[in-house]
This record gives sequence, structure tokens and C-alpha cells, in this order.
Amino acid sequence: MPRPAQPQPGDLIADRYELEELVGSGGMSTVFRARDLQLDRRVAIKILHEHYAADPEYLERFRREARAVARLTHPNIVTVIDRGDDDGRQYIVFEHVDGENLKELVLRAGRLPVRRALELALATADGLAFAHQHGLVHRDVKPQNVLLNGEGEVKVTDFGIARSLHVEHGVTQTGTVLGTGEYLAPEQASGKPVSPATDVYSLGVVLWELLAGEVPFVGENFVAVALRHVNEEPPSLRERRPDVTPRLEAAVDRALAKDPALRFSSMAAFAQELRACLAEAEGDAPPPESDLAHTLVTRPAPGRAQARRRQRSRRRPLAFVVLALLVAGAAFAAVLLLGGSSHDRGGSGGGGGGSSGSAVQLQGIGDYNPSPSKDSHADTAASATDGDTSTIWYTQIYRSPTFGGLMDGLGLLVDAGSAVKLTQLTVQTPTPGFTAQILAGSSQSGSFPADSASETVGSSTTFTLNGATAQYYVVWITSLPPGGKAEISEVTAKSY
Repeated sequence: MPRPAQPQPGDLIADRYELEELVGSGGMSTVFRARDLQLDRRVAIKILHEHYAADPEYLERFRREARAVARLTHPNIVTVIDRGDDDGRQYIVFEHVDGENLKELVLRAGRLPVRRALELALATADGLAFAHQHGLVHRDVKPQNVLLNGEGEVKVTDFGIARSLHVEHGVTQTGTVLGTGEYLAPEQASGKPVSPATDVYSLGVVLWELLAGEVPFVGENFVAVALRHVNEEPPSLRERRPDVTPRLEAAVDRALAKDPALRFSSMAAFAQELRACLAEAEGDAPPPESDLAHTLVTRPAPGRAQARRRQRSRRRPLAFVVLALLVAGAAFAAVLLLGGSSHDRGGSGGGGGGSSGSAVQLQGIGDYNPSPSKDSHADTAASATDGDTSTIWYTQIYRSPTFGGLMDGLGLLVDAGSAVKLTQLTVQTPTPGFTAQILAGSSQSGSFPADSASETVGSSTTFTLNGATAQYYVVWITSLPPGGKAEISEVTAKSY
């Protein structure tokens, strides 16, 4: 009996994946929930429409998605499990995320509380920033492509039209418009080249929708909406949502600037400003001193005000330069006056030179957590000692800075290879603002007495150690940063 032209529930793909339920269908592919019969687990499987499978351009785009996303290992990006060709059916297998997407959330709940909207946008920005660091622009950032699992964690999916930043002659060229109209950046709508700033714009639209309960631009068709993105300023967010702070409105306005050069310099910079907005919404202290200058310099202003400032700056360039110098000087003074300690500037924290001692190679081996409640990301520990700051060890997202009351703290466990007396240990993080201290012990299972004072960790913080001789060290986190999740990109150490 010939196989149906379109896949159906009950079909078996590659003698392994049994299709269970249609999840959605788009212009290029269909997505099913499926059962992996070999490993007895649920997965999501995307199958390219058969009339595209014979088209070399679409086939290459589909294969490129699998290759691209397979390189991205990040807590906020859906994981690729498998890819293949089953008798002409091209498919990609992803981890199954059992939950709803952001569009479904807004349709169900309406506009979200400011804090929750910021948490979701921030997690999305972190995932996209990681993709950008690995050379990929998503190009179709929309709430339908942001999934929430059962624990409320964000997972960015559907890199089907992602574009490599390093490919000059890819399968989609300048002049081709891809994406979804309501979230389309002006340069994308005009068929111009895309960049990370394109995703910044689309995420700005998503955040606008999370806060307002609707998108900023609507129209009768794709072209009408795209033209509004190109030609019109978005409506005032604070008129729709008065409890949005001026700083948050300014951040969204900057993300939605028509000119890509006027948006945030990177998705990571957008994420940093969202963290500051979240801290403001929670009534917390300003960002750590190491990030204060960046926050002051990049603090956004509404798009209309930006245009007026550019006109004034052309008339008075000298005044603009003087003002910039004053701002930079004030930022530096603020770091000093607010107590910027030597450990946040690369020193030893105790007055000694940061360059003294010999480097010790550490190996991340897991989590340390004496509580019965376990965090599920111990397998990322090695990423904190691999010499690559784009890879991270991370915690789950918790509802309060003190781990939602589930535990007293959580530690990253590292192995020095043999018993050694460390003089300092440096922690680098993309999520500054958490509280930690260093513990030391002779056994992987503990006990771990304290070997340093407790510190609020900045982007890079060096702990001065008390001099215990130990093989195993723990970066013991007792309070989480804004956003409820701590990340550590690198841990390095020096010995006496």
C-alpha cells in the first residue's frame, strides 16, 4: 500500500519515531509529537513538506537548521536529538517541551505582570545571545517560537530560517523576505541584510506584546503590517501600561529603533538592560559596580528623542563630546564611591597583586547540594572550566533569590586534580548579582568548610582564599541574581 503524501498520526518514521499528534504546520514543515520507541521517550519531530524536499534550496535550508541548532547547547534553546531522511521524508527530531508557547500564554492570560514579562524576555534574550555568539541569527523571533516547559523555563525553538553570520552566499539572499509580519524588523521587511540587531527588534516586539497584551502593529495583510514596521513609530507603551517604568519603556523603544545601529549593540547588551529593569521592578539594588558604567552609557531613550538628540549632536559636536566625557567620568566615580572593591577589578580582594601565584587547572565535575531538593543541571559543570566563556554552568530558574525556599544554597563543584592550597579563585558570570563564597574539602562528597568570605559576584570577581589545602572546591551560591537563575561561564584559580 503506498504511503500517504502527508505524514499522519500512527506513521513510523525511520522505524523508530511513532507519530502521535499533529502539533502544528507551517509553510515549510509539519511538527508532530512522537514517541521514540528505542529510548521510550516523547520527542517532537519536524517533517519537511514533500513538495519542498525535491527543491535543493529548501532542502538545504532544512538541513542547515539541523546542523545549526545541533551546535547550540544552552538551557534556553531547544535541543536537536536526531536528523535524517526516511524514504524521502526529511525530518529533524527535537526534545519535547511539554507546555505552552508565549502566544498561547498571552491569549490565555492577557498582558503579563511586568516582572514575569521581563523574566521571559530575559531568558529568551539569553538563548538568542548564545546563538549570536555562535554565528546564527534566528530571523523569526516571535512568541510562537518561545516555549515554556512544565517548570516555566524558556526554550527558543524553530531556527528554520536562521542565517549564519559567516556565510556570504547562503541559500537566502538579500531581497528575500522571511519571517512573521507582526514581529518583522524594518530591514527584514525591506529585504535588506539581517544581523543580530534584527533579532533584537523582534524580541522588542515580543516584550511589547507581553506587557501590552497585543502587538504594536496590526494590518489587513502581511504587506500592510510590514510597511507599518518600516514607516511608523510604535504606540506609547506606558499609555497602554502605566505601571511600566520609564527605564523599561526606554529599553523597549531602543530595541524597536528603525535604524539597526540605534538599537542595543548586541543581544547580550539588551539582556543586560533587561536584568537592570528586572532588578528595578523587584526593588533591588542597582546592578553590580562592574556593570554600572555600561548601564549608564547604554541606558536607552525613546526613538523620537534619539532622533532629536542626533540632530542636536550634529549642530553641537563639541558639547556632545564634553557631555560624553562627563558621563564616563561620572560612571567611573560612581564605581569608586559605591565601593567597587579590588576583586571586581581583577585584584585579589585583600590588597595583594592579582598576578601572584601559579595557575591551577580546575575541572568542573558537578553540583554540590546537601539538600534533598536537587537542581537538574549538574551535567553542565564542565562548561565552567573549559576555557570558553560562551559555555556555562547554570541553575534552574527559581521563584525567589533564596531558591524558592527549597534549599539553603547550591554549589558548582570543581576538582583541582590533587590537594593544593589556592590563594585565589576567580568567577566569571553573565548573570552578576548573586551571592557566593568558596568552600574547600578533601572529598568530592564533602564536608566543605568555608575558605573565603561571602561576596556579591560581579561580571568577574576574584575571591581571596584563606589557605586551606584541598582538592575539591565549591562556588557556593546562597542568593540568586535577578531572574532567579545563576550562570557561571568560567572559574580559574591560582595557588601559593
